[in-house]
Amino acid sequence: MPRVIRPHAVFALFCAIVTLCLAAPVAADGDAPGGLSIELNAQEQTERGCKLSFLARNGSGADIASAIYETVLFDSTGQVNQLTLFDFGALPTNKPRLRQFVVPGLQCDALGQVLINGAATCEADAGADACTSALTLTSRTGVEMMG
Repeated sequence: MPRVIRPHAVFALFCAIVTLCLAAPVAADGDAPGGLSIELNAQEQTERGCKLSFLARNGSGADIASAIYETVLFDSTGQVNQLTLFDFGALPTNKPRLRQFVVPGLQCDALGQVLINGAATCEADAGADACTSALTLTSRTGVEMMG
């Protein structure tokens, strides 16, 4: 005998699905859902070199006491310019942090890519892989972020 689907049952199911979807948590704009995000936010040429501004957001749920990243800077042709360490310091959970680094002698317009090669130091409540396991890299500049 075929089943009869009643309109009120379909409507009740529809309402339940809509309620569940509306109740699902949504990350606030700019939050780093479930991990650490680093955005190359700006670059500025100074007398000393190229100043790079990074916005870091720790959405991992655990504080990071110290994060130092091995970073490779590539020129606009893809050649390695230099290998350096960027000390992002403490990255508390759910608190964005701006970190700036001046790279002596580097011309900003010659920078093509930034590679986060790994964490040279990571002291975190959640363990040493907290700095790299769910790392998201983005850029608001013409310079590509890789990792």
